[in-house]
Amino acid sequence: MDINMTRGVQVSWKELIQLRFQLVNIAFSSQKRVMTTLAGGYPSFFRGRGMDFMETRHYQPGDDIRAIDWRVTARTGKPHTKLFREERERPVFLWVDYRQQMFFGTQVRFKSVVAAYAAAWLAWVAKAHGDRIGGLIFSAEQHKELRPASGQRGVLRFIKALVDNQPIQGGDFQMGQINLALAQLRQVAYPGSLVCLLSDFRGLNQDGETHIKRLAQHNDVLVVFIYDQLEKALPSRPGHYDMTNGQQILTINSADIQLQQVYQKSFERHYAYLETFFKQRGARWLPLATNDNILQVLQNSLLKNV
Repeated sequence: MDINMTRGVQVSWKELIQLRFQLVNIAFSSQKRVMTTLAGGYPSFFRGRGMDFMETRHYQPGDDIRAIDWRVTARTGKPHTKLFREERERPVFLWVDYRQQMFFGTQVRFKSVVAAYAAAWLAWVAKAHGDRIGGLIFSAEQHKELRPASGQRGVLRFIKALVDNQPIQGGDFQMGQINLALAQLRQVAYPGSLVCLLSDFRGLNQDGETHIKRLAQHNDVLVVFIYDQLEKALPSRPGHYDMTNGQQILTINSADIQLQQVYQKSFERHYAYLETFFKQRGARWLPLATNDNILQVLQNSLLKNV
């Protein structure tokens, strides 16, 4: 069952805390090299004393004498040392779009609420796997940066930021903020991290795409594309509907067949372009609608990709 969301417009601290009871056995398998130095739950390409034996090679000055392979040394007459693959935790960066256009929804909940719930649940999953949780929550007014922190403290700090920085009605529409936020993310995301992008990606331009390409070269990327059904297609019931971006009002006639087709194809092009772009970068693509069962979609999609 989906978590009960009282309003669907704002999220509460209590609701996001309760998500810790909705975890399943999901492993964020790493596809990139892990570049951290702390022991944890993911195998890295660092070589040294660790949990998994990798190989034996000739002893070199500076090698730890405790790792000498005495059996091979005795057999060959030359000193050999064992190499191990260490397990290390990695940072998980949750990049959450709180711009004004995310403060929108026609079925069940707003897109900003979907982003908050999905991000909080991913943070709890990361914590369960021993990862450090960091984030970047951005809007037109501010960018809230959270450096990675371990354990429950890291999750609670992130959840507090999600609740305290929610978008409100009447905020500014500044599409370019998404590209600035991606540039900032590049500055703080360590190589080998898991980067989770939660957004509708409206306003993404070539500069933003360049930042994503660079991020994907050295990190695992999970993309949660958030949309509302009204963005996908006009209402099926014929009539005149007022639509607004908070500053201008536009009246549309949903009975206009040509308008319906143009409207739907515009979304389909946006969706197909983003899906192709991210998949070509090796990212996991996860569409999430405002009327979806958020946790069920996340669980099913991630379980298919581990």
